[in-house]
Amino acid sequence: EAVIRDRPFLDEMRTKFDLVILDEAQRIKNRASQTSKAVCSIPRKRSWALTGTPVENRSEDLVGIFDFVAPGQVHDGMSPRVLGAAAKGHCLRRTKDKVLKDMPPRLDADRYIELSNEQRETYRRAEEEGVLRLSEMGQEATIQHVFELVLRLKQICNFDTATGASAKADCLAAELEEVQSSGRKAIVFSQWVATLSRLRERLKSFGPLEYHGGMSTAARDEVIESFRNKSQHSVLLLSYGAGAVGLNLQFSQYVFLFDRWWNPAIEDQAINRAHRIGAVGAVTVTKFLSVGTIEERIDEVLARKRNLSDVILSQAEPEPAASMSAEDIFSLFGLKLPE
Repeated sequence: EAVIRDRPFLDEMRTKFDLVILDEAQRIKNRASQTSKAVCSIPRKRSWALTGTPVENRSEDLVGIFDFVAPGQVHDGMSPRVLGAAAKGHCLRRTKDKVLKDMPPRLDADRYIELSNEQRETYRRAEEEGVLRLSEMGQEATIQHVFELVLRLKQICNFDTATGASAKADCLAAELEEVQSSGRKAIVFSQWVATLSRLRERLKSFGPLEYHGGMSTAARDEVIESFRNKSQHSVLLLSYGAGAVGLNLQFSQYVFLFDRWWNPAIEDQAINRAHRIGAVGAVTVTKFLSVGTIEERIDEVLARKRNLSDVILSQAEPEPAASMSAEDIFSLFGLKLPE
C-alpha cells in the first residue's frame, strides 16, 4: 500500500536502485493488482523477493513473483516440474527443518467433534435442502451457488444458527481451561469475524481479545500489547485475513484452528505466528473437524493438495493445485461441474 501511495514520487525519480528487496513477496502474486504494478515499476538493477509461501494457490503465483525478480524467466502454462526447473537458478530455499535446528517441536492434532443434537438437525436440513436445490438447478448451478451452501454448512458446524449451540466452542473451552491453568496463552483462528464475536462471549472467563480487519491499526496494536503483557488475557481470537501474516506471537504455546481455510498455505502462515524463532517449548496445533460434515470432506481435499509448493520447488512430479478448484467444491456434494 505504501508503494502504491508513493508511486508518483518513484516515477519521478531519476535514480535507479542497485537493489530492491521485497518482503512478503506473495503480496504481488496477482500481476494485475496495483501493488504488483507499482512494485515492478521501481527502477532497479537487481531484485530480491523474500517469502515463506511462494505458492499459495496455484503455480501462477510464482510467475507473478518472478515478474519482479527475473521478468520473462518463467511464464503461465508451465507444468509444476518445468516451472521448478526454470526457477531453480534464481531460488535459495531454506526450510525450517534444515536451518532452524533450535526450533521447538510442533505438535499437530486433529480434534474430531460430534455436532450437538441441535446442530446435527439444523445441519441435516440445510444440507438436504441445499443439495436438492442444486440438483433441481442442474446445468444452471454455478460455483457461487455451491459455495454459498458450503459456507452455510461450515457456519452451522461452528454455531447452530437457530439455537447458538456449539460442540466446537464447548470443546475449545475445555481445552482452554488447561491452557489457562498452566499460565500459558493460546491463539484461535476463524474465517468469520461473527464467529470470533460469539466465541468472545462464550469464553469470557479466559479474558479473550479479538483481532480482525475491522479494527483500526492502533486498536489492533493495543490488543497485541495487552495479550502479550497481561496475564488475565489467555486467548487471542484472530481472523485469518488479518492475523495470518505479519504478527509475532511466539509467546503463545497453543494454536487452535476453529474452522478451516480454503488454502493450506494460509493455515500454515497462521500457525507460524506462534511456531517461529523465539518460541519457548513445543507449540501445539489443534484443528477442529466436525464429524460427518462438509468439514471432513474439505479436509480430505486439502490433504491431497498440500504440497504444490514442494512439487514446484523440488521439481517433483506434478500434483493438483493447492487451493480448492470449482470441480473440488462441486464434488463435496457428489455433483459434477456443469459443462
